[in-house]
Amino acid sequence: MAELNFSGVTKSFGGAPALDDITAGIRAGEFVALLGPSGCGKTTLLRLTAGFDRPDAGSITLGGAVMADPARFVPPEEREIGIVFQSYALWPHKTVAGNVAYPLEVRRRPRAERDRRVAEALNLTGLTAFADRMPAQLSGGQRQRVALARCLVFEPRAVLLDEPLANLDLALRASMQDVFRMFHRRTGATMVYVTHDQGEALALADRVAVMESGRIRQFAPPELLYREPSNCFVAGFVGEGAVIAARPMGQAGQGRLRMQVLGQEVTARTETPTPNYVSLRPENITLSDSAPLRARVSGCTYLGGRFRLALEAEGETLSAFSTQRAQVGETLGLSLREPWAFHDPEGETLMARALADA
Repeated sequence: MAELNFSGVTKSFGGAPALDDITAGIRAGEFVALLGPSGCGKTTLLRLTAGFDRPDAGSITLGGAVMADPARFVPPEEREIGIVFQSYALWPHKTVAGNVAYPLEVRRRPRAERDRRVAEALNLTGLTAFADRMPAQLSGGQRQRVALARCLVFEPRAVLLDEPLANLDLALRASMQDVFRMFHRRTGATMVYVTHDQGEALALADRVAVMESGRIRQFAPPELLYREPSNCFVAGFVGEGAVIAARPMGQAGQGRLRMQVLGQEVTARTETPTPNYVSLRPENITLSDSAPLRARVSGCTYLGGRFRLALEAEGETLSAFSTQRAQVGETLGLSLREPWAFHDPEGETLMARALADA
């Protein structure tokens, strides 16, 4: 495992910017997800890391060694980086064991070492009993495990995963998430996972880099992204809830401000003295018949054990949870409890993009 760093990385295609001054560090052994809508630059950043493309500017280092900068470019085969593709990219004429052994064969490792490492990789990914099968005889989830074992077998310094679950059905995706967690826990590998599925990113990663228009909008642990988004795009793209323009009314104690939200004065959590938006998650909304703010139910979805309500209040659409079913058209009272407030000068533009991409 090795630390991975990006410094001022920029890339354009045909004059159109794909990455704009990306600067970020991934710690050795960390599991990081690159999350964002199609065209945000996440796959381009992965390709630059793998060495499939060269950055126009900036540098990429792995384990302290420069992989790419204006003066140096290390080809993919010399970076010791493992890659798991969405399409699996298995050799159809090779057995499972043959596919897993391939990276060791091209590195001309001795036969005894190859056999030992292949056996270890197959055992780790639960494929020992399938060693002699051909890819066509495997399910999608099993093929993905083969790709993971092949990546693991040569002990890469970092592992890149390019939307590896996109071709699997819902049940298999949940199962493979457990496999990736186990893989990371047992190997301690530095892993970078590209996805547009926020559920996968928040469930798997130690930290998530939310990308939009070639830039990283926020890079933080999943719970921080959800609880304390730094701008309108992240607040609108990650998780459920609403992003609403608000006005500060005065201090309310350490880390708290009184805010005017939906015509109500609310105490909000914040880290800035001049917030202009609040993020209202379902957890910030309490349903109460006696609450002064009234909302019309526009949708009710059963989630198993609770219902998710879509509510229309003061021209805004909110989400709330309820233990009881509500009827569309019904009017409910609700109160707002400690939303997160932040300042975003680009708020309206970013919010529109997030809502379009969510």
